[in-house]
Amino acid sequence: MGETSIEWTDATWNPVAGCTILTAGCTNCYAMRMAARLDAMGVDKYAGLTRKTGGRAKWTGQIFLDRNALSIPATWSKPRRVFVNSMSDLFHADVPADFIADVWKVMAETPRHTYQILTKRPDRMVEIVPGLPKLPNVWLGTSVEDSRVLHRVDELRLVPAAVRFISFEPLIGSVAGASLRDIHWAIVGGESGPGARFMDAAWVDEIQRMCRGAGTAFFFKQWGGKNKKAAGRVLNGRTYDEMPAAL
Repeated sequence: MGETSIEWTDATWNPVAGCTILTAGCTNCYAMRMAARLDAMGVDKYAGLTRKTGGRAKWTGQIFLDRNALSIPATWSKPRRVFVNSMSDLFHADVPADFIADVWKVMAETPRHTYQILTKRPDRMVEIVPGLPKLPNVWLGTSVEDSRVLHRVDELRLVPAAVRFISFEPLIGSVAGASLRDIHWAIVGGESGPGARFMDAAWVDEIQRMCRGAGTAFFFKQWGGKNKKAAGRVLNGRTYDEMPAAL
């Protein structure tokens, strides 16, 4: 928890750990592998959150609420962008609404930071967020890996937020036909690590054109693959690090 190599944020903060495989985008989740590694290292927070199946770590569905972690953002004096729950999903069904409210309170009390919350469960986000304060330093997003989960974009549009964003990562299929109306930021990236699936450059170009048409900031994170550093993040001769105007 803390500094991170993720290109679009400055730090990670994990008041929740553990998750459940939901759709195809979860198949090679890096957080499952990391949780298994941390468990093997004896980190209590990650004990029992994964199990080995077919030689690979998979989520067990167990969720850990780390109330001690709620105090961490207050200790960061320098303003930073904070990815909330890189090792879980704040809107998982087993995360109580009152705990989500506690996370909101922390974010309200530390307005110097910009919080980026990404979920694969925007339907639950729609249920809970309208009952919480709309905070100018909180960005709300959803993950979309292919056309089968485009409904998440429509659900995200229903959520009151200073910034709404979509992570098209891992992009494993075309999302042609998606609408980015009222979406402020799009992150695009290929899958990386063992068993990484193919990402077609044409799918990336489709999203970039959508962004231009909707006035959505476009951030190209990576091509991915087994060696993501070797593949790099140059698209059509340059890098794209656009951020939403609210920043």
